[in-house]
Amino acid sequence: MTNLKLYFRILNMKYVARQIEKGLLKASRHFPAIILTGPRRAGKTTLLKHLFPKATYVLIEDPDVIARVRSDPNGFLDELKAPVILDEIQNVPELFNYIRTRIDRSPNKNGLWFLTGSQEAPLMKGVTESMAGRAAVFQLFPFSMAETPKAGLLRGGFPEVLAKPGMERIWFRSYIQTYLERDVRAVSTIRDLATYRRFLSILASRCGQILNKTDIAAPLGVSVPTITQWLGILEITGQIILVPPFFENFGKRLVKSPKLYFVDSGLACHLLGVESEKALAGSVFLGPIFEGFVASEIVKEQLNSGRERALYYFRDQQGLEVDFVVPLGEKCLALLEAKATQTPTPEMGRVLLQLARNIDTYDTTAYVVHRPRPKASPLSVLCSGVQAMPADRMRKMFEDKG
Repeated sequence: MTNLKLYFRILNMKYVARQIEKGLLKASRHFPAIILTGPRRAGKTTLLKHLFPKATYVLIEDPDVIARVRSDPNGFLDELKAPVILDEIQNVPELFNYIRTRIDRSPNKNGLWFLTGSQEAPLMKGVTESMAGRAAVFQLFPFSMAETPKAGLLRGGFPEVLAKPGMERIWFRSYIQTYLERDVRAVSTIRDLATYRRFLSILASRCGQILNKTDIAAPLGVSVPTITQWLGILEITGQIILVPPFFENFGKRLVKSPKLYFVDSGLACHLLGVESEKALAGSVFLGPIFEGFVASEIVKEQLNSGRERALYYFRDQQGLEVDFVVPLGEKCLALLEAKATQTPTPEMGRVLLQLARNIDTYDTTAYVVHRPRPKASPLSVLCSGVQAMPADRMRKMFEDKG
């Protein structure tokens, strides 16, 4: 039995197609190398093994393998039969130089090297310096609602969480421990992991808020520069999304700090101690968690379909605030309010109309995104100029604009 078949049998799940597959397959026909980054356990390895089942697979995480690569990189590569999947290549970024040399020897041969990494910034540095023009770069997040109906607010979208009902608490606890011991220490020389773990929980309680580093630093007893460094680690390792304010002021003074969300709502719920649908429904964090879920779904759709990652919020000094501003093409914007209800009301669209009236340089569409309900219509008119849209139908927003 192959390792891949054994993996699926252990998880008792069938392979679930990913939206990003089409882009990966197309790129493999035009580029010698594919770089796939994203959070740990998002499904990168499973995806590549499924798409390229004949590729030689090597996990570069075992100390013996890393030592072998560093002692004799050419000898290591000579033993591999192309195409090759090199998993967690950020552990030996110097290998990029040797792969580049081999690509340059046969520049017309495509789809030979498939490289994954859980730490985007160090990996991208290697790509920029060694693989420019030779590699197509993709980022994979956990499952979206468009990919599987099992993805949701409480459990998030990590494949193993969705495959093991009832094991979420144990899985997330183990995930955080592994993340702290591997990814965090690999990116930075953080010694006090207990404080960093508390930082994660405090950060989860700030979901949907405008980032205030001083407010986060105070209860931890650390400096603002330390918080800046730790936020950078979370961005590098694909755990958070920082949403900047929209860059045009429409004649208004704007707030300049970003808003913060977790990529995976299930992880955010775990950090907040929310462990059931009932607890989530009664939690003061329901609204912010749903808002973050919507942000993540938008970014997933953009990344998976090959669009530019572009997500903003709007808030001016007078207090007018719209949760999300999403560019949809040439001078087109979608204005979104995220509401954790299954019954949106016309009043929820008021701020969208207020902002839309102040925009004359863009065509705008406005949506109140709400929690899905069974057998609901994809879109419905909430009030003149505003549509109600279930969170699991947000793809339509992009499809309508091509």
